[in-house]
Amino acid sequence: MTIWAHVLIKNEENFIWYSIMSVIDYVDKVLIYDTGSTDKTLKIINKINNSKITLKEINSSKFEEDKIRQQMLDETDSDWFIVLDGDEIWWQKSIQALLAEINKNKNIDSIVVPTVNVVGDMFHVQEKNAGKYHLAGRIGHLNLRAINRKMEGLHGEGKHGVFRWADSMDVSIENRNENRIKYLDAPYLHVTHLKRTTDVIDNDIVYKRTFKLKYEIGKRLPLDYYYPEVFFKDRPKIVLTPWKVRSNKYLSLALFQRPFKLLKRKFNLNKKYGY
Repeated sequence: MTIWAHVLIKNEENFIWYSIMSVIDYVDKVLIYDTGSTDKTLKIINKINNSKITLKEINSSKFEEDKIRQQMLDETDSDWFIVLDGDEIWWQKSIQALLAEINKNKNIDSIVVPTVNVVGDMFHVQEKNAGKYHLAGRIGHLNLRAINRKMEGLHGEGKHGVFRWADSMDVSIENRNENRIKYLDAPYLHVTHLKRTTDVIDNDIVYKRTFKLKYEIGKRLPLDYYYPEVFFKDRPKIVLTPWKVRSNKYLSLALFQRPFKLLKRKFNLNKKYGY
């Protein structure tokens, strides 16, 4: 099976190199649409210098995710594609498992995987009960990341945050036949809650980016935690190190907000299970 990666980005200089490099050896093409980056994102991508990459710059005053992703889909010529954001870094074992599942299981339309969400820095992760996505009969830190392009009438619609993929009957992928959506225990590292660009202005001009940054204590990862292999590859000097420790200011804000977050999550759990 052929597989492309769809990368839709804007101002992702802190992690875009790691994201792309974590999958580039395992896909047939990396189709990148940049919607107006003003930081070093484009320079970093050009440093990769790989023939698998197709980079297009889409400068628009309004972020219309449905139209852009549909354009990417129309341009795609593969059996499957994966959605790869600039804040997603894959372990080799995970991306290999994803490809193996695509090639061996001919009766599925999509694949859902778990995510490991870091908060504050690379050394702390968000609590499990913070995961709220309902996919493939599960609830948690999950994302639908691999899609069969040959699905009849496949199209994308909806604004950012409520975007969905649907079939010819306008049924969302996650609501189709449960036997055709596969949960695969092949996680990727999700850095969406960290700063994805250095300059505050570059960050604030990205649609809904300010809502992504979370101030949380999180759970400390063990010293021997096995991070995605791409973090230990030789990288261009323009690519920043990911090993920055959270500041005292961040920790103070996280401590202040913690009681409110715990109360909110407890309330949501009680509501979910009818306590």
